Amino acid sequence: MKYKRILLKLSGEALMGDRQYGIDPHRLSEYAQDIKQVVEQGVEVAIVIGGGNIFRGVAGASNGMDRVQGDYMGMLATVINGLALQSALEDAGVYTRLQTAIKMEAIAEPFIKRRAVRHLEKGRVVIFGAGTGNPFFTTDSAAVLRAIEIEADVILKGTRVDGIYTADPEKDKSATKFEAITFEDVLKKGLKVMDSTAFTLSQENELPIIVFDMNKQGNLLKVVSGENIGTKVNL
Repeated sequence: MKYKRILLKLSGEALMGDRQYGIDPHRLSEYAQDIKQVVEQGVEVAIVIGGGNIFRGVAGASNGMDRVQGDYMGMLATVINGLALQSALEDAGVYTRLQTAIKMEAIAEPFIKRRAVRHLEKGRVVIFGAGTGNPFFTTDSAAVLRAIEIEADVILKGTRVDGIYTADPEKDKSATKFEAITFEDVLKKGLKVMDSTAFTLSQENELPIIVFDMNKQGNLLKVVSGENIGTKVNL
């Protein structure tokens, strides 16, 4: 395997499958099987999931809700998704721990860096919930922050698109895909990979990002083994 320790970033919307909201059990099961394949190869896997399938703080704020309250609701949504993924992984026979940035001892461990790293070393998948624990920060920022803290080799951003394009390929059929691109070029071209806070943090810490299609089964294993899947962003 090319990477020993990875942080997988999944969007909450990815868990919806073909639904309008909520969690699709079939999609969840597919993700669990893909993650299991990677764990069986000895790769240490940490995961951050968004909460957009349940609630999005910015959307709430635009409808008149207090932004801070909305963001905390979004954090709780990521914990719900984390519990769902933990259940799916354990059904697949994968040992899993859920850690949260906001203390909720009845359902998850508090985030402690040393404990998280120890779980990874023992072959357990660690899911990080509740974002950074602070409003105004996205789960992209949480993913980069946790990846730096646990000293991950790479951030794998699983999306429904197979990489980074010159424009949105779902809207512009003439959009072309980048096989690899530098952080600097992403900023120059104004491409949306992650929000600017997360992207800058990744760049400053020289942490590469690979954007790939998570919805195609087997792709995660291909990326981790070094196959040229998706788009790699590095220095």
